[in-house]
Amino acid sequence: MHFCKMVFSGIRIVFLIFIVSIYTLPATFSQSSIRIVSWNLKDFGQSKSDEEILFIAKTIKDFDIVMIQEVVAQHPGGAQAVGRLAEALNRMGARWDYRISDMTSGENSYKRERYAFLWKPSRIKLIGRPWLERQYNMEIDREPFFATFNKDGKEFTLVNFHAITKSKQPETEIKYFKYLPAEYPNLNLIFCGDFNCPQSHTVFNPLRKMGYLPALVDQRTSLRQQCLSDGCLASEYDNVWYDKSKVIKIDAGIIHFYLGFTDIKEAGKVSDHVPVVFEFEVKEDE
Repeated sequence: MHFCKMVFSGIRIVFLIFIVSIYTLPATFSQSSIRIVSWNLKDFGQSKSDEEILFIAKTIKDFDIVMIQEVVAQHPGGAQAVGRLAEALNRMGARWDYRISDMTSGENSYKRERYAFLWKPSRIKLIGRPWLERQYNMEIDREPFFATFNKDGKEFTLVNFHAITKSKQPETEIKYFKYLPAEYPNLNLIFCGDFNCPQSHTVFNPLRKMGYLPALVDQRTSLRQQCLSDGCLASEYDNVWYDKSKVIKIDAGIIHFYLGFTDIKEAGKVSDHVPVVFEFEVKEDE
């Protein structure tokens, strides 16, 4: 599967061609595998132009499930942007469905957001209704959004999360994740999103002891304000954590979408984070 390199003039699309495989999955993948992408889309709402929505759709169209963080909650533009994205995806050869969370319940109304899941029902089935985790809504500013899916009779639950910023110490929120596997003992939880914290941080040690592993190691995922000699990416914030006893990792990586822009600041209008991708299979019950 190949991802696109886009050539832009300003924020307007001039043309689109397949130039180089920025991130590569096996040319022939197992039909039993599941391909997901998690992307913090930076103020995803009415400010996103039609060209930007189209760019995002072309970037994610080959996946089975997409998780979005930072959907604007203060006005309808966020939910409408998710609908616009779904419409764009539906014009690309496969039907997509989507669900949007209620507004998160943090004390600062300006920082409240929504999450979104989009998926191909021909490949993946949604089980029940997605939900915001209210158990720790006083401890976690933007409580995670859960959705359970079924692929070929095997279920898994994606946990879509956006932590508070690094300056506010996101580890004070992430530490509560160690309680979630026990809270949902019958679910195969896969934690995804923008943790604003590297996978090497000790706050993840309790999850490691339970058998969870990060899909990415030493991989920067946030964009710098300007590219330097060692690249355009700044911090190791976004990741996927999976239970190795229940999930088989096939591949993982990022999409360097910013390479299609003439200016890193123009890329930043789409997002200040790169998409994180993860391909996996759910193990058979023992």
